[in-house]
Amino acid sequence: MTDSNSAPFPHWRRNINLFLAGQFLSGITSMIVQYAIIWYLTRETGSASMLSFATILGMIPMVVLSPFVGPLVDRWNKKLTLMLTDIFVACFALVLAIVGTVSPTFPLWLVFISLFMRALAQTFQMPILMSILPTMVPQDYLTKVNGQVGMIQSANFIIAPALSAFLFARMPMNFLILFDVLGAIVGVGLLLMIVIPKVSSQGEEVHLLKDAKFGFSQLFHNKGLWYLTLIGTLLVLFTMPAFSMYPLMTLGYFNREVGDAGIVEVIFSTGALASSAFLSSYGKWKNRVKPIVFSFIVMGLMIGASGLLPPNSQGFFTFLVLNAVFGFAHPFFNTMWMAMIQQSYEPSVLGRVMGVLSALLNVAGPIGLIFAGPLADRIGVEKMFIIAGISCLICAMLTLIIPQARNYDIELQKKLSIESEETQ
Repeated sequence: MTDSNSAPFPHWRRNINLFLAGQFLSGITSMIVQYAIIWYLTRETGSASMLSFATILGMIPMVVLSPFVGPLVDRWNKKLTLMLTDIFVACFALVLAIVGTVSPTFPLWLVFISLFMRALAQTFQMPILMSILPTMVPQDYLTKVNGQVGMIQSANFIIAPALSAFLFARMPMNFLILFDVLGAIVGVGLLLMIVIPKVSSQGEEVHLLKDAKFGFSQLFHNKGLWYLTLIGTLLVLFTMPAFSMYPLMTLGYFNREVGDAGIVEVIFSTGALASSAFLSSYGKWKNRVKPIVFSFIVMGLMIGASGLLPPNSQGFFTFLVLNAVFGFAHPFFNTMWMAMIQQSYEPSVLGRVMGVLSALLNVAGPIGLIFAGPLADRIGVEKMFIIAGISCLICAMLTLIIPQARNYDIELQKKLSIESEETQ
């Protein structure tokens, strides 16, 4: 591991700021299109099963390919790969826009393929993003920078739903989809201006099965992190169905409009943005597992209570308040957990570990969604929120009662401190 007090290269702050600016600008255009597609499906079908199916399609590439993407991420040129995936999404968006122009409506099968292709690109982008941060900033700043990444994602979730809802009501879908092309132009342009340091494994021969097994072994034998990963997987298994049904909760259960669905997303993301700003300002924690447990408990109480609300105007406005608090709690787990992962492994192997992590987390989502859609159609979408809330509380309890998970960050920070003293 590198010296936690040294910069990876001169002017790293300017470099990371340009990189984060590119992530913000390209991310917001992508989210505008993503929300438009989901709202299009909600309006056209009004089915929880259909939304679950669409979400599953969007997760299949991450489930199947993530263990094998990790080895490629460690060996390929990360900057070039990010640029090519942006261009790939833009090209398919252009095809989708053309088909939507010459056809009276968008064929649902083509919309589903669009979600699949976007997820395929994200399968490469997410491990790259997480694996390059330790090479671009000093280790002491990793938690803060992860907080800044969370701020960017939250800001995108604040701006994109409202802007997407506004454009969805006033702009033909085929033109709205072209925002993906604009995002790719901006993203690739800014990537050309930044430096992403090479790692020792770049250019080495790839052995997909062997490397995937290596990544799994690295994670499995790190027991504390392994248990935290399993807890996170359990969380995704039970909460992903509720997350996928937020539009249906607003439009169906509360009988509101698309604009109200955008407001729900904005409220949630405003809370998340405030939380991420807090985390980016106060990046040093003696034990980052404690805020993770806090995150689980608050999320469980808020999302569980959402499922108990009456389907009227007062219930909807209470739903907004609960989602603001839920949004504030949400980034704590992701930010703290990701920083611990990044500090636990060398940059040369981090892509392989991230690939395995991504596969484990993303396989849980489709499993939950397979049963969630028909179940929600049968018992009511609001009941899925109650189930999600109970699962969050169970995850908090498991984190506290498993010693390796509860004490992992304490041991990790001791190890990093010793390594830092040895290199000085």
